[in-house]
Amino acid sequence: MSHIKRRTVIGTVPAALATGALAACGDDAAPAAAGKPEDLDAALEAGGKLTYWTWTPSGEAQAAAFTAQYPNVEVEVVNAGTATDEYTALQNAVAAGSGAPDVAQIEYYALQQFVLSDALVDLAQYGLADLEPQYTASTWAAVNLGGVYGLPQDSGPMVLLYNQAVFDQFGLTVPATWDEYVAAAETLHAADPNRFLTNDAGDPGFAQPLIWQAGGRPYTVDGTNIGIDLQDEGTRRWADLWNRMLQPGLLAPIPTWSDDWWKALSNGTVASLISGSWMPGILEGSVPEGAGNWRVAPVPSYDGTPVTAENGGSAQSVLKQSANPALAAAFLRWLNSSPESIAVFLENGGFPSTTAELASPEFTGTAPDYFGGQRINEVCVAASENVATGFQYLPFQVYANSVFPDTVGAAYTEQGDLNAGLEAWQESLQEYGETQGFQVD
Repeated sequence: MSHIKRRTVIGTVPAALATGALAACGDDAAPAAAGKPEDLDAALEAGGKLTYWTWTPSGEAQAAAFTAQYPNVEVEVVNAGTATDEYTALQNAVAAGSGAPDVAQIEYYALQQFVLSDALVDLAQYGLADLEPQYTASTWAAVNLGGVYGLPQDSGPMVLLYNQAVFDQFGLTVPATWDEYVAAAETLHAADPNRFLTNDAGDPGFAQPLIWQAGGRPYTVDGTNIGIDLQDEGTRRWADLWNRMLQPGLLAPIPTWSDDWWKALSNGTVASLISGSWMPGILEGSVPEGAGNWRVAPVPSYDGTPVTAENGGSAQSVLKQSANPALAAAFLRWLNSSPESIAVFLENGGFPSTTAELASPEFTGTAPDYFGGQRINEVCVAASENVATGFQYLPFQVYANSVFPDTVGAAYTEQGDLNAGLEAWQESLQEYGETQGFQVD
């Protein structure tokens, strides 16, 4: 549920983020205070005060559960805004050298930016690299960026959510391939021009996981050396497919998370969603009119072979400005690896990144009435096991996402060629990266 506002806040990352990142790569970057695993238990015993920036709905309850177990520690939970709002405030604090929290929630796509700006503590010094087996491969890869710069909070393997009542009404079958998905969209829209199989008004947080799933690997990152190819084979595969939805008008031009979107999901105007596995909890809580109608299925693939990508997800990280990094790391260890904390997170609709919960019969056996008694987590867990590997984000991805509407977005507005929009986006990103001192190829 921490993703509900992520796509509504698109802004511009300050240039200081990139320039600060480059400066941090030099020899003068201040090293983090050295620590060791035994420091964590000692820090918990000594106690102290921590500040935790998060927007997850479970944040307050998790902090309360932690302080009940460790009364010597006080945790101040601060909602500094979601996504770009928080990242702007966080980067400003990093640049100023003060004002950062001890622990911050950072989405996987943005984490690399703060690693490159030398803002985060490498948790490996506290032995937290040993926790790797507890997490899914895709979420661990997201935090293991030359060091362990956070612990995964949740995951978002993409799945297909669909309105079974609408599918039955119009004789649609659940598509296993993207060709079948396009055919279903054509059938539905031809039968009722006011209905759409799905919506998309142009969202980088939606497009990039689909590019990932299609085999696109448009970004390569090696320190300050960046490669951008938004016309590689997989990226073109997605764009060519999505053109078949966009250009004939088969996509509802409704922005995700807008009031119109919620209405369309409620009245059946939009009959399916492609989203992260955190979406079922949001749907159940926000679209009560759909109770009993919705189901979950694997996301379609190009050849019917199960493959997906991560759509969303966050880590929690310790900031180097923390006056007590060992205590912050101990809190972080409890927050994202203890059964007590994870139980609170799941109660608030989160989808776990931890393999123990994903393998739990209690978790996989959940059969909500909202989804017609379907054991939806079985589908979501299977998706988590089929996440394609090797995808990277840019070290200025927050900025990149902010200019998506000005480039690729034009193709959506004009129902034009997404490949042309991607080329314009690439040109903009290359120009920006070079002005910030990156070597961009």
